[in-house]
Amino acid sequence: MMEFYDVGKVVNTHGLKGEVRVLSVTSNPADRYYVGAPLIWFKDGEQIDLTVRSHRVHKNFDLVAFEDYPSINEVERFVGGVLRVGDDQLLELEDNEFYLHEIIGCTVVDESGDTLGKIKDILATGANDVWVVQRQNKKDLLLPYIEPVILDVDIENQRVTVHVMEGLDE
Repeated sequence: MMEFYDVGKVVNTHGLKGEVRVLSVTSNPADRYYVGAPLIWFKDGEQIDLTVRSHRVHKNFDLVAFEDYPSINEVERFVGGVLRVGDDQLLELEDNEFYLHEIIGCTVVDESGDTLGKIKDILATGANDVWVVQRQNKKDLLLPYIEPVILDVDIENQRVTVHVMEGLDE
């Protein structure tokens, strides 16, 4: 069965020519919204297959228009929906890159192999992501995604090895 992954949320329309304003959650908008790119729009159980007609960046948003939706009247219904891609459209990643859905659920261990918990969420803070580790009978551990802290990410075995620096676990 095909899995779907979010690439952006349609937050508004833009202008009269069928562009929508997208708040992207993809790290490569240019590779995601190329002319002819297939996207699937989801909202309240409804889904529509779309093809990108144009893409440009305006302020902090990606402005995307779709084939067969030439005016604001046709795209107003997309506001509030989410744009996704199927797993067949996931981009090839470089070494040491991974998708967020591959990280969530990984077991977190420290250098001595002691299990700390599981990654339950990733917060995008701007400077660097923060990985939220859910622990038993303790409050969540917040680990910044920086080299001295995240030592090894083993997607295949769903295991992340970390160094909990002084001051992080308080």
